[in-house]
Amino acid sequence: MKLWLAAAALAAASSFAHAAGTAITVYQDPNCGCCTGWIKHMQESGFDVTAIKTADMASVKQKLGVPPKLGSCHTGVVNATGQIIEGHVPAKAVNKLLADLSMKGVSAPGMPLNAPGMGDLDGNLVTVDFNGKPFSKD
Repeated sequence: MKLWLAAAALAAASSFAHAAGTAITVYQDPNCGCCTGWIKHMQESGFDVTAIKTADMASVKQKLGVPPKLGSCHTGVVNATGQIIEGHVPAKAVNKLLADLSMKGVSAPGMPLNAPGMGDLDGNLVTVDFNGKPFSKD
């Protein structure tokens, strides 16, 4: 039992250490409260988040190459790598994205109720890569 607890603590610390200091710029509609909830989730997970409020999210998504069918309410960019985080992607999935620099981006399409900023993770949230293939289940 003690070994299991130690392994769990190490895994959690490792995940937090990966995120620590990772800067993300998030573009969000100024009237969207759930975006603010996602930003808080990311900050609590060790990310350094800067929010830019804009009423022209369609242009932001087009400029960054977010596939229209995978759109959500906000778009994040990892400052160091240029990788894209579309919507309410959990921090765990963002860490997985950061570990694979060949991946352009991931999305939690739409406004899933079981996602950070929208509601509680329940183990059934599927994030997808920018080709629409399953990437993570949280």
